[in-house]
Amino acid sequence: MRFVKGHGTENDFVILPDRDGSLELPASLVTSLCDRRTGIGADGVLRVVPAKLSAEAVEIADRAREAGRHGDAEWFMDYRNADGGVAEMCGNGLRVFARYLVDAGLADPGEFDVVTRAGVRRVRLASSGDVTVDMGRPSILGESQATVGSAEYTGLVVDMGNPHLACVTGDPVTRLDLTAQPGFDPAVFPQGVNVEVLNAVGERRVVMRVFERGSGETRSCGTGAVAAAVAAAHQAGEQTGTWTVEVLGGLLTVTLDGNTSQLTGPAVLVASGEFPALALA
Repeated sequence: MRFVKGHGTENDFVILPDRDGSLELPASLVTSLCDRRTGIGADGVLRVVPAKLSAEAVEIADRAREAGRHGDAEWFMDYRNADGGVAEMCGNGLRVFARYLVDAGLADPGEFDVVTRAGVRRVRLASSGDVTVDMGRPSILGESQATVGSAEYTGLVVDMGNPHLACVTGDPVTRLDLTAQPGFDPAVFPQGVNVEVLNAVGERRVVMRVFERGSGETRSCGTGAVAAAVAAAHQAGEQTGTWTVEVLGGLLTVTLDGNTSQLTGPAVLVASGEFPALALA
């Protein structure tokens, strides 16, 4: 099995090219690949498959066309969390996915569309190496609570195609123990939730930690960075603006314009190789 390894602000992924749409991804295979001791090691897996060869992607693209949005994307990002679970969207993963397409000669530099389970998303590659993703319009769905250790935090419920609970707090997030899944209300999040805890540290600048469903605490989360910016803006009484989000793996930029959200940050490919079939048995 051929693979490429990449990361976006240290949120890392195993990329699996599947040009003929024949690769199956049972949860056991995903967990084997993502295991940091016995596998390649990653927060998730990105399967690169032609959109026309995936019935799921064709349906998503058709809906986008009917809604007057982009519907001519050639590639589908089939994303799986490290536990093997299917996920709707991954902002850092999409930036790495776009970098792979260009470096592999499967897409031209500049702007193009990619099908994700959250819809068709436009990506733009800059000469600096950064990649910008149109993440769509965030949906604020009220408030809920997360429990981290013995502390309870109230957060904003934000739908980015996948579910988020973004909690602004005055407690230093660097001191939090996120080794265990934060508590949350399963009635609000029946499919689980990504929990962000963040501090505002300057004008339109936040520090964020995140526990991702199916992966645990990660060094970064793209959709989570957007949700964090939305929560910080909401607390400040704002709806638009550009926010800097500090994550453990670096810096991300989130731009909110009232209609959509843009996520900008680095995307780096670090290795490629072959994973022997015997190791997957």
